[in-house]
Amino acid sequence: MVLVARAEEDLGKVVAEIRAEGGEAHGLAFDLGDKEAVHRISGAAAALVGPPSIVVHNASTLGPLPMPLLLDTDCEDLERVLAVNLVGPFRLTKALAGPLVLRKRGVFLFVSSDAAVSAYPRWGAYGISKAAQDHLARSLAVELDPVRFFAIDPGEMDTKMHADAIPDADPATLARPSDVAEKLVAIVEHADSIPNGVRLSAADFDVGAIACRPVDGAAA
Repeated sequence: MVLVARAEEDLGKVVAEIRAEGGEAHGLAFDLGDKEAVHRISGAAAALVGPPSIVVHNASTLGPLPMPLLLDTDCEDLERVLAVNLVGPFRLTKALAGPLVLRKRGVFLFVSSDAAVSAYPRWGAYGISKAAQDHLARSLAVELDPVRFFAIDPGEMDTKMHADAIPDADPATLARPSDVAEKLVAIVEHADSIPNGVRLSAADFDVGAIACRPVDGAAA
């Protein structure tokens, strides 16, 4: 497993935890919004673990905090949100997809948001980036089937990002990231039985019944 994050210290802690549990993990400290980083990420990952079979696009930024109204958002800040949340995953997918396409199997998960389908005040830049990312997954599914592409809405989670966005939220009302991660694993395990290109809700994915309710339809 190769993990990529901007915060090298936090990344090191996660890698150490995985290794302590007997797993294989490697950390690469890069900013996915940096165009020059993408080929370094793909090259280092291939050297460490070989060609990928599963890619999870979880890199994300809200933009400036507190989040401004859309017309008060600087163009450069919108560009930065799109660079991290949309263009970075697109570039990395281009760099990594070749071996999966040749093998005709593999899974790309794009971690989405409710803000991709519902408009909220001050969430404009983030929501735009996630809506575009959802359509990126659908478009790739049409073009590169049978490689699987899914956009996953994880729901509201007890994370630092959520706390940054909504400081007054009660953590007890939010999903635990570890529980959502289990749903992502289940989706990967049953990827071949899920219509390619759909947008899924992690909360609605029924692991026991191996069933899921797409938030919207499969790619046409």
